[in-house]
Amino acid sequence: MPEPVILGADHAGFELKETVKKALERLGVPYDDVGTRSSEAVDYPDFAHRVAEAVEKGRYTRGVVVCGTGIGVSMAANRHRGVRAAVAYDEETARLSREHNDANVLALGGRTIDPGLAERILEIWLKTPFAGGRHERRVAKIEPGGTEPK
Repeated sequence: MPEPVILGADHAGFELKETVKKALERLGVPYDDVGTRSSEAVDYPDFAHRVAEAVEKGRYTRGVVVCGTGIGVSMAANRHRGVRAAVAYDEETARLSREHNDANVLALGGRTIDPGLAERILEIWLKTPFAGGRHERRVAKIEPGGTEPK
């Protein structure tokens, strides 16, 4: 069985988060949803931090965050050590975020991409492995004080 994914969104990402949940169910990927539960206005950092903290602490290996553009939630999530949140806006950025950057949090824009594209992005992101090799050195340098792997 695939590893579970943790999800979070603000009000602008609520509808797309619901689409992501259905896609995960279709793909047989378990998930936990930390909110929000409606389109009533909330603050995106609250939900991005919930997801990122769970990834940072190792409770989940991957997460998905959604706001209006994906930018705000990615900025908040990337404040956490070991979190590499990437905004993906098409299939290629989804693939490369995993293959080259080993992204462990996918950030999506509820106001910027349609549900069908979001489902394709999610599926590619989940199925694409990290390429390692020359990319490993670069990913190691992302963390403050990061150095080349030994």
